[in-house]
Amino acid sequence: MNLRQTLAVGALLLSPALAFAHDGHDHAGLLAGLAHPIGGLDHLLAMLAVGLWAAQQKGSARWALPLTFVAAVLAGGLLGFAGHALPLLENGIAGSVLALGLLVALAARPPLAAALGLTALFALGHGVAHGLELPTLASPWDYAAGFVVATAALHGLGYRLARRLPQAVAPLVRIAGGLTALAGGWLLAT
Repeated sequence: MNLRQTLAVGALLLSPALAFAHDGHDHAGLLAGLAHPIGGLDHLLAMLAVGLWAAQQKGSARWALPLTFVAAVLAGGLLGFAGHALPLLENGIAGSVLALGLLVALAARPPLAAALGLTALFALGHGVAHGLELPTLASPWDYAAGFVVATAALHGLGYRLARRLPQAVAPLVRIAGGLTALAGGWLLAT
């Protein structure tokens, strides 16, 4: 897949968010679940960053980081469905964008257990936010399937973009991490 095809896939992934700019779509659980991670800048950046960070790793960390995030986002979503909120949830989500951006910018390779723990913690917050925003008439299971698929797709997009870059422009991944960290700082400040 070349850069043009990757950008086209990215545009298609982002297009469902446009449909949710108008009222009346909340009853479509699967579509609402797909749109939630894509429609929020904080979720979008964090999930792309996980894919970028995974691409910078070696061995099992390449698949374990995204898989851990997906599992923990689902667990967090279930907590959110049950009405369990986390203290300072929005700050935690913004902080995860900042931290993940820094991890990518530094091409950090902490021990796998630490990386997985951080990833799970960040994903739990994102999942709780997804779960708390379950649309009124939506099926929780359809909604969860939507946000899990969107999360995995964003991880895959970030991973694929990072792995497909020619060596000459590979530093762009670290620059993207720095920009993500800046966005996370801005989200924390606002």
